[in-house]
Amino acid sequence: MTHILQRWTSTSLVLRIVIGLVIGAALGLMVPHFTYIALLGTLFVSALKGIAPVLVAVLVASAIAKAGEGLGPRFRTIIAFYLATTLLAAVIAVGASFTFPVTLTLSEASAGSAPDSLFDVFRKMAQDMACNPIQSIANANYIGVLFWSIVIGLALKFKGSPHTIDMVSDLADVISTVIRWIIQFAPFGILGLVFSSVAESGLYIFTTYGRLLALLVGCMLFTSLVANPLIVAVYLRANPYRLVWTCLKESAVNAFFTRSSAANIPMNMSLCKRLGVDTEFYSVSIPLGATINMNGAAVTITVMTLAVCHTLGIAVSVPAALFLCVISTLGACGSSGVAGGSLLLIPMACSLFGIGNDVAMQAVAVGFIIGVVQDSVETALNSSGDAFFTIAADLHSKGMRPKDISDRM
Repeated sequence: MTHILQRWTSTSLVLRIVIGLVIGAALGLMVPHFTYIALLGTLFVSALKGIAPVLVAVLVASAIAKAGEGLGPRFRTIIAFYLATTLLAAVIAVGASFTFPVTLTLSEASAGSAPDSLFDVFRKMAQDMACNPIQSIANANYIGVLFWSIVIGLALKFKGSPHTIDMVSDLADVISTVIRWIIQFAPFGILGLVFSSVAESGLYIFTTYGRLLALLVGCMLFTSLVANPLIVAVYLRANPYRLVWTCLKESAVNAFFTRSSAANIPMNMSLCKRLGVDTEFYSVSIPLGATINMNGAAVTITVMTLAVCHTLGIAVSVPAALFLCVISTLGACGSSGVAGGSLLLIPMACSLFGIGNDVAMQAVAVGFIIGVVQDSVETALNSSGDAFFTIAADLHSKGMRPKDISDRM
């Protein structure tokens, strides 16, 4: 048994995930009625979601408690990356929507409830921040987890004894070990998730709303493969594409199938650790990114809103479109890190153009129909960007380039 486990762990995780992906897709097409296979994916995602808030809580508290000098510039850089690229993604979505306008077939369908205004988004964020810390961990409320972990970390830094700080650090190491064990089962989880998607939707989703999907995915791919690397290339004055590929391969693939930025936090932290990023930095920047780095969400909100405008024949001026970009950026930063979290912000953006909630919620329903692809690509873009920008900021602070860590990629 020990020999089998050693062979399993020594094999490339990416290779194991690809094998699981292929097997899952084949089973989904051949035996879609074997629904119990999907349980593998449910268990994997549930395990990641269950342990991730605990990991974030102890890692952030430990990192803040042990933080030395020099973290400030990196955190300013990473926040600037997150916000600027989210805004840029919205601008790209506006340009693409004007160039390739798409209309929807709106029905009477509706789903969920949406915030009425941007103020409601920020009010919810403030309420989440002040939520009970234990409840925040239990409910995976990452805004609350981050807030209380930072507060507790600062208290430990100024009042905690070295023994207490070491104990918290040891706890963080223990939780990280548990995460590594769970990640070893990722191929089985991916198998179950792919089986579920293929068994439920087949190839139908690629033909219905094909133009809308092509526009959404095209904007996200352009952001991931062109816009974001260009920004980092200017910042590092180096070719970033080796790092881009590494983040896509080891972060985006898993995020695509879990469809949850929160569930992918452990994968991103594991990647950052392997590439030599300081623990005290990535343990804060990665969960922060899962909260506010929402390039894909900004694309979704912008494209879907303008699709409704095109459908209704509403003329959108350039100033209005730019204001929509700002609103989409702010709204995206307040969207939840779970599947479909950005869709319920579409009505808020539609309200800028006088579009009623009943009509806007029909667009939300369309979003849920194509969500098996749209939300997967969106999450892959968001989550891989967390790792990409974190590693880039850390490299710059150390005066290094991607080639300096190429042996670890």
